Amino acid sequence: MGNILQTICDNKRREVARQKEAVNISFLEYMLGFQMREKVSFRQVLSVSDSGIIAEFKRRSPSRGWIYPDANAAGVVQAYEAAGATAISCLADEKFFGGGFGDFKQARVAVSRIPLLRKDFIVDEYQVYQSKVMGADVILLIAACLTQEEAARFTETAHALDMEVLLEIHGEEELSYIQPAIDVVGINNRNLKTFATDLRHTIELANKIPDTFVKISESGLSDPQTVIDLRKKGFKGFLMGEIFMKTDSPGEALAEFISGLR
Repeated sequence: MGNILQTICDNKRREVARQKEAVNISFLEYMLGFQMREKVSFRQVLSVSDSGIIAEFKRRSPSRGWIYPDANAAGVVQAYEAAGATAISCLADEKFFGGGFGDFKQARVAVSRIPLLRKDFIVDEYQVYQSKVMGADVILLIAACLTQEEAARFTETAHALDMEVLLEIHGEEELSYIQPAIDVVGINNRNLKTFATDLRHTIELANKIPDTFVKISESGLSDPQTVIDLRKKGFKGFLMGEIFMKTDSPGEALAEFISGLR
C-alpha cells in the first residue's frame, strides 16, 4: 500500500471512531427504517450504456490539490445527469478530497434516475450501514485498504442492505479479492506509489479477470479515443472527474466528451 493511501486509511479509521461515538450503529439501523428509496443498479446500467461514463464530483485530490473548491454539488451532478452520465460518483472524504457528507446529501437529492456511488475509503462495516442511510446505490471497496475477509464481509453487508459493490484493484496480487458476489470490478490506472498512469498495465490486468464481471477503468482518463479503445477491450465503465471538474462548466465538458465518443 502506498504511503499516501496508508495515511488516508489511518485518518479514516480515526474519523470513523469519532463518528461511532457520536452516532452508534444501533441508531443507523434504526434510521434504515426511514430509507424508502429503491436502489438503481450500477451493474445493470453499465452493462447497457453507450458511454459508460461515471462522472465524479471531486473538489480536490492529494496529487493535484484543489480543482474546483467552490463547486456546488447539486448543480454539478444535475448537469452531469442532463449531459448523459451513466452514473455519478461523489467524494465523501473531507480531509484529502475536500468532500463530505454535505456534498453527498446534495447529490442524493439532485440525482434520481441514475446510480450514485459513495466514493470514500471504507475501512469499517459501520460505514456500510452509514452509506445506506446516506442513500448510496453503490459503495467503493478498495482492495489495498482491506483484507480479503473484510472485503467479502462488507460486500455481504452491502447486499443485505440492497446496495451494490464496486471493488477497486491496482495489481495482480489483488485479483484474489474478486469473488462471485462482487458486482463491478474497477481497475485503477494510477500507481498509488508514483501516481503515474499506465493503461497497458490496466489492459493486462483486465485480461486476467473473467468476462462475467463488469469491468471499469478508473483515473487518468482524458481522451475520448482512449475510452473507445478500452471499450473494445471489454471495459463497460469509465470513472472520470478531474477532466470535467477543472472546467467552469463540468456538465458541458461531459456533454462534449460524450459527443466525442460517437
